Amino acid sequence: MDDKKEIRSKLLFKLSEFLPETAILSEEDELRPYECDALSAYRRVPLLVVLPDTVEQVQNIVRCCTSMGVPIVARGAGTGLSGGALPNEYGIILSLARFDKILTIDADNFTARVQPGVKNLAISNAVAPYSLYYAPDPSSQIACSIGGNIAENSGGVHCLKYGLTLHNVLEVTIVTIEGDIVTLGSKALDTPGYDLLSLMTGSEGMLGIIVEVVVKLLPKPDARQVIMAAFSSTEDASKAVSVIISDGIIPAGLEMMDRLAIQAAEDYVHAGYPKDAEAILLCELDGSRAEVIEQSFLVRRLLKLQGANHIRIADSEAEQAKLWQGRKSAFPAIGRLAPDYYCMDGTIPRKQLAYVLQKINELSKQYGLAVANVFHAGDGNLHPLILFDANKGELEKAEQFGADILSLCVKVGGTITGEHGVGHEKLDQMCVQFNTNELEHFHAIKTSFDHNELLNPGKAIPTLHRCAEFGAMHVHHGKLPYSDIPRF
Repeated sequence: MDDKKEIRSKLLFKLSEFLPETAILSEEDELRPYECDALSAYRRVPLLVVLPDTVEQVQNIVRCCTSMGVPIVARGAGTGLSGGALPNEYGIILSLARFDKILTIDADNFTARVQPGVKNLAISNAVAPYSLYYAPDPSSQIACSIGGNIAENSGGVHCLKYGLTLHNVLEVTIVTIEGDIVTLGSKALDTPGYDLLSLMTGSEGMLGIIVEVVVKLLPKPDARQVIMAAFSSTEDASKAVSVIISDGIIPAGLEMMDRLAIQAAEDYVHAGYPKDAEAILLCELDGSRAEVIEQSFLVRRLLKLQGANHIRIADSEAEQAKLWQGRKSAFPAIGRLAPDYYCMDGTIPRKQLAYVLQKINELSKQYGLAVANVFHAGDGNLHPLILFDANKGELEKAEQFGADILSLCVKVGGTITGEHGVGHEKLDQMCVQFNTNELEHFHAIKTSFDHNELLNPGKAIPTLHRCAEFGAMHVHHGKLPYSDIPRF
């Protein structure tokens, strides 16, 4: 404790030399709001929180912390769901909330240069007068920041057709752990040398601190239509997803919700969902008017052949917005059903949707915890929401349920995350996904950017010792799920 107080005192003194008083938070009540991100099950109070508003200040902060060996956790809007912004109790939170300006809009070249604290939706709003928009749209787009989107490689409803954040960012400028400024990528279609821009995207704040971004913009399509289809079984809805895409149709978005999610969303926002359906699909088509008309006919035919018993077409923007509001409000809607819920994030091959949903239902009965399924069905990105009550000691059971779901994703050829990242939450599941050699390469990449491991330490990549302990524990207790999965 004395060491922590001493470090905090020295750090506060050094930071005060170049930061205004309003850019440093040090009191207990000021630090508490930063003790967690949206995964509130894990909490730590940082030594200090700093809120710079210039790149030079970020550089000086990083150099100061590096000289003292103080860990740095960069934080955007704090909407992350994997504990990626969980503080280090011996480190600082470097908030980029004040980097909230859209610097330039280049409508001729379909790009915008923005700061990392700009909200996702703010980009589309700013470029709307040019009939442009920014495609990635996480459900938290009204609040989440573009820097955080890059850190986690976020997706959203429209990532099926238009890609993840990775596919919509052209250039990032970072501050390295040495305090240097480096630009990765370019406004051109390609850049010579290693593709370090792709490496930075999804790196969870472990390789550098993003201070500027060039995003790719898209022209608004001439026409858009949303089709809602209801099914009497999740299996039929799951099969319909694969059939639509295998028929050569790539919707702008293709989302699925199960019965519990449907009922919660409908009670919450009254989107017009049929509450007696076991599953619904939301399929958005966009493009030229002729293209949308043709694809709409084909999709409706395929949906009926797969057992859809109710189909609703939304042509107007108001109708479409209402249908999507239900989907994008699903997380807060589920929050009304139980004192707590645990939001998982795994990705599987589309053809495995029906099987995985069946297994999740079996696990739900095994653990005695209800689960609502809301997910980007088109690209197999699952978001099971496990309902529990922490006051009844159910957190550990919910965590184990979630771990089993992620192991199941790996078993069927998928991954432990699609867009939420690994953060603090999925460290043990990284031991399921990757072997020793692969993890050693990850650590080598980390140390090449951050030799002393001061940038968001202890996140995303487990130590080999941790994986060895994890494997030994589960083998010893006979709890190793899906023992046919290749491991360390």
